[in-house]
Amino acid sequence: MTEERPPTIDSAAAARWAHAAPPLSPWLHEEVGRRMQERLQWITLQPAAWCDWGAVRGGLQAHALVAKRFPQALCHVVEPEGPLAQAARAALERPWWNAARWTAPALRWEPPALGSVQMLWANMGLHMAADPRALIAQWHRSIAVDGFLMFSCLGPDTVRELRALYAALGWPAAGHEFTDMHDWGDMLIHAGFAEPVMDMERIRLTFDTPARLLQELRELGRNLHPARFPALRGRHWRARLEQALCDRLADPVDGGRLALTFEVIYGHAFKPAPRIKVAAQSSVSLGDMQAALRQGRGKTRSP
Repeated sequence: MTEERPPTIDSAAAARWAHAAPPLSPWLHEEVGRRMQERLQWITLQPAAWCDWGAVRGGLQAHALVAKRFPQALCHVVEPEGPLAQAARAALERPWWNAARWTAPALRWEPPALGSVQMLWANMGLHMAADPRALIAQWHRSIAVDGFLMFSCLGPDTVRELRALYAALGWPAAGHEFTDMHDWGDMLIHAGFAEPVMDMERIRLTFDTPARLLQELRELGRNLHPARFPALRGRHWRARLEQALCDRLADPVDGGRLALTFEVIYGHAFKPAPRIKVAAQSSVSLGDMQAALRQGRGKTRSP
């Protein structure tokens, strides 16, 4: 695995997207979140606290499904400042007259303290991160020992039809390269997670018109490739693109609708007790020592 993942991402553009992403939950993200939360039925651990990292873009309906599974668990909602944070509060904060405000744990609007949540949920955001290794490490620090991470993101086969179209027309790449699920698994282990389970599926979406297809892509993300088109293009370029989409992506099986493939990667991993390195002189943090002592007393976790 290379040391930099993803290898073709403009970090400045990724940072801009993180703060300028539209404050809405794309349909695809909601659908992936719904499928991912179904996997929680196989995990017996009931978190006392959990974190939704990017609730608005990850899917507010998906958030509600996860919250319904853990109605008594404290929830941290992490959003960048600005429209996304405002949208999260508007959608999720309970009004004073709602009885649930007094019977359910209050939502927290700041990142969780170190080692304070038993589950961190991150739906469909990792593929747009400027520094995914640093983000995964931050997640690891937030999760308690024996807690777990659930995440999803887009994989390398995403919009392969559009990538082929751009290449055939001699245009720059249609998007930055997405990381393979095996590399995500390696990064999880490198960050300190254990027992990573990675799998993927392909979801095929069809669209009535090129305009609708392009609207969906704009809602899902941006092209963060460093060698993308360097400037704005005119109406003639847009017309040429729409015609090419009609010519190359129309599928007779679907009545001529335009088809795009999305590869979705799902990841799941536990945070084990830290291993204490023994040397002639060893320095161990208080938190690591406490975790090791608890593990030594026979604390177990359910798979």
